[in-house]
Amino acid sequence: MYELKDPMGLHARPASLIFMEARKYSCSIEAQWESDKADCKSLLGLMGLGVTEGSMIRFRFNGADEDAAITAIRTVLEKI
Repeated sequence: MYELKDPMGLHARPASLIFMEARKYSCSIEAQWESDKADCKSLLGLMGLGVTEGSMIRFRFNGADEDAAITAIRTVLEKI
């Protein structure tokens, strides 16, 4: 779980940072906010979630390189 701190929500810049990192891995990476889900390898999908400041986003990883992907996405989220 990650709390989005950006006052503008999950807009183009933070979504593109997540997207660019996620596409480096073969595992599936999914973001969930409320009942909506998006593939993190889809920039439009991430932006389409409509996540607002203070919201909690759940990330799910599944696949061979999921441990490396978790570490990488966590690093990206700490910079947002």
